[in-house]
Amino acid sequence: MPLSEESGSFQSMQMYGLPMKNGEKRQLVFAEIKKLIKELHPELHVQPHVSLDSLLDKDLGLDSLGRIELLVRLEKKLEVHLAERVLTTAETPRDILRALEKSRGARTQRAPDERVVTEPVADVDLTRYEPLTLNEVITHHAEFLSDTVHITLDDFNNGEKNISFAELYKGAQEVAGGLQQYGLEQGDTVAIMLPTSTAYFYSFMAVLLIGCVPVPLYPPTRPSQIEEHLRRHTKILDNAQARVLITIDQVRLIGRLLQTQIDSLRAVVTVEDLCENRQSFVPIPCHEGDIAFLQYTSGSTGDPKGVILTHANLLANIRAMGQVTKAGSKDVFVSWLPLYHDMGLIGAWLGSLYFGCRLVVMPPLSFLARPERWLWAIHKYRGTLSASPNFGYEVCCRRIDDAALEGLDLSSWRLAFNGAESISSQTITRFINRFTAYGFRKECYAPVYGLAESSVGLAFPPLNRGPLVDVIKRDLFLRTGQATPTGEQESSLEFVACGQPLPGHQVRIVDSDGRELPDRQQGRLHFKGPSATSGYLRNPKQTKELFVDEWLDSGDLAYIADGDVYITSRVKDIIIRGGRNVYPHEYEEAVGDIDGIRKGCVAVFGSHDRQDGTEKVVVLAESRVVAPDRQAALREKITSIGVNLLGMPPDDVIIASPGSVLKTSSGKVRRAATRELYEKGIIGQKQRPVWLQIIHMSLVSVLPVLRQLYRKVGSYGYAAYCWLLLAVLVVPLTAGLSMIRSADKSWLLAHRCARLLAWLSGTRIDIKGRAHIEKQEHVLLVANHMSYMDALILTASMPVRCSFVAKAELGENRWLRRPLTNLGTIFVKRFDAEQGKEDSKRISQQVGSGQRILFFAEGTLQRMSGLLPFQMGVFVAAVENKTGIVPITIRGTRNKLRCDSWFPRRGPVRVIFSPKIMPTGDDWQAALSLRNAVRGKILSQVGEPDLAGEFSSLAQMDIARPEKE
Repeated sequence: MPLSEESGSFQSMQMYGLPMKNGEKRQLVFAEIKKLIKELHPELHVQPHVSLDSLLDKDLGLDSLGRIELLVRLEKKLEVHLAERVLTTAETPRDILRALEKSRGARTQRAPDERVVTEPVADVDLTRYEPLTLNEVITHHAEFLSDTVHITLDDFNNGEKNISFAELYKGAQEVAGGLQQYGLEQGDTVAIMLPTSTAYFYSFMAVLLIGCVPVPLYPPTRPSQIEEHLRRHTKILDNAQARVLITIDQVRLIGRLLQTQIDSLRAVVTVEDLCENRQSFVPIPCHEGDIAFLQYTSGSTGDPKGVILTHANLLANIRAMGQVTKAGSKDVFVSWLPLYHDMGLIGAWLGSLYFGCRLVVMPPLSFLARPERWLWAIHKYRGTLSASPNFGYEVCCRRIDDAALEGLDLSSWRLAFNGAESISSQTITRFINRFTAYGFRKECYAPVYGLAESSVGLAFPPLNRGPLVDVIKRDLFLRTGQATPTGEQESSLEFVACGQPLPGHQVRIVDSDGRELPDRQQGRLHFKGPSATSGYLRNPKQTKELFVDEWLDSGDLAYIADGDVYITSRVKDIIIRGGRNVYPHEYEEAVGDIDGIRKGCVAVFGSHDRQDGTEKVVVLAESRVVAPDRQAALREKITSIGVNLLGMPPDDVIIASPGSVLKTSSGKVRRAATRELYEKGIIGQKQRPVWLQIIHMSLVSVLPVLRQLYRKVGSYGYAAYCWLLLAVLVVPLTAGLSMIRSADKSWLLAHRCARLLAWLSGTRIDIKGRAHIEKQEHVLLVANHMSYMDALILTASMPVRCSFVAKAELGENRWLRRPLTNLGTIFVKRFDAEQGKEDSKRISQQVGSGQRILFFAEGTLQRMSGLLPFQMGVFVAAVENKTGIVPITIRGTRNKLRCDSWFPRRGPVRVIFSPKIMPTGDDWQAALSLRNAVRGKILSQVGEPDLAGEFSSLAQMDIARPEKE
């Protein structure tokens, strides 16, 4: 007898412990799918045919929530536990059956009274120690809160993983050491495409430690979306000019395809790769005005834009939010929010990091699969703070059974933030009513408002006030924008108060001419404050549109009443039709409630009508209904709702197949992108299979690959050409210098050969301040040291003869000793303290005789960017002989030829001669002051970070400190 749900055969087999065969499992999966389709689409007279390779979304009409419901039911029927990743990877019933075959054990259950007893946390007093950067925050906490647990990762399958502040810092150092092997410079961007994991936290902090800029990206969730995912990330990576992409093994293929299309992208690596290849890293100092990370907007209204956020912006925002919420180190923040989104990254993690409190984080898929886990995590860890977009609270109201909440205690929850999308007053009411019985308090509910351009937060409500809903006259508001309170529910609109501006921040409401409006009048919301961005990366057009004098335009419509901000809509989403404002969100919600329409899969947008030059209202709604008469009935209902809400019918109503409405990674409807598809006439176009998408994108990548190959061949050819030039010139130059006894003539020959080499190799040398040395005779010269070719560049740039101070190893080479000696080179031993004293005396004597001696005061060079500490020998000699020093700044040679590399590259070089600096005394302090003045001058011009704090050991100094000291 064939198995069916009605027969109860599979329940009987489970009762007697009999394993189900593959065919029986297949029938069970088909039966559950058909049952779910019937529930979701009762209007269908004929259900779609279900096969092993039917697409769950396109063919069967199961959206992401429908797939979750299906898998939960199968888990219960078969008493198994499926991994959360099945939610995103399962595209067909065949995929589900494969996952069921791999499943192990019964579905895990959480003990209702399971709680974590946390040890007392030391108070973090940031009033005395106010960090200026995120780097200072982590180094401070790693030292003073080293063993305190900072992050708890709980995926509810493999248990929890605790990370202390010291472990976070150590893990970041290991990843940082691997990253620096890729030649990253300060300010370079590193993309992070990782799921919620220890690897993400280590990687983000590692990028900061080496002075680079993290660019968080969301990893692909479903294979069928690979082409769209790749296309969107290509735009982001290209705009960010990312140098390295950190990802996981499963998305290496996507990473490789991205690499073929992004010229700047040098490597696609995993955290495991970086840790295996790591070396001890050099932390690069950063400043409060440096970029902390790039937050790319979700793209719901257009192409993603990279919001520039500095350390100062972030810390100002975190401090302001903490001041309003009274956040402290004893708080516990529980979050399921993705770490590539500002609410999860800044609001949850970086805020917790700053205040030294515990962050309990779970993968977003874990919440989507079983939303009760979020609430049980608050119960278990005694969470005090947590946040979610509106849909998260709605999911908790609709999808959690009472049985799954038995024993739940939410009394520790003191602030429940709701933000990042439109806030529904109905959702607030439902959530409070549902969870009051479990210890949740109404005054803890905190609707908030923020945007990436203000770091994350802009307006927060007063502590313990609870939600505030404004009920206003609908018709008056739609016609005039006047928000007049009313007691009539039938003809009203409801907006939720998002609080007042954060301390130190300001908002205003203005009309289309920029004039500030009174309270309760809708207009554009402008803001300013220390959290505000300076603009969008490499997007001057959008940056110009963002700023209105000193104010920033949020792009949102709002009004203010009694000091509270009420957000009404996005400016770009508003449709003006017949002199009235059409608000898409309200219309979309109403259409989504129609039987047969997929809730949350409706887009209302305006499209320019070329015939009369006005905007027409377009409604795009997803449905599984295919019969023409049934679709016509749906259109009538949608039109009727439009007449009731807007006073007019929509101009066009489209009933489309599932997947037609485009959405962002966070689930927002991309109205502008959907409008673009509508105007192109390709709404509902069927997606290509995954294999065809990969082939298509691979073919698209051919041209970039050819361009990269061309550049690579050119770079190798250039390097070979440079070495050939050097080989041709070095033989006659060495021979000439060996025979010429005159130092002046030897210098002239070397000078001309060096200039010829620069000219033939296409190296443009920009020389500035030549007059500062041409007439100076009794002077010392001090230069920074970037590359092996610095001596050649200085020889070509110097207008007068000088003597280089070089390491003794060069003088021991029999081929180089005579030519270098004839040039007047002075050889010193770097690691012999006694000989160093003798070298110092010898140099002082030559300085006294009037020679111009050139020192590379760093004493060594490295491949990474940054100015090392200066050795004291030259400055002691200058003080003893009362001789001035001309600082020389070299720029560009590190990029042309790095330390430990023999691969020269094209690029300009700049040499800056600065005015002479005289010593101000004759003692050790005078030498220190002279060193600081010379080094400060070079540091101000070199364009690289100051590494003095990292290499201050006396062991690195070549010339010993004077005996009197």
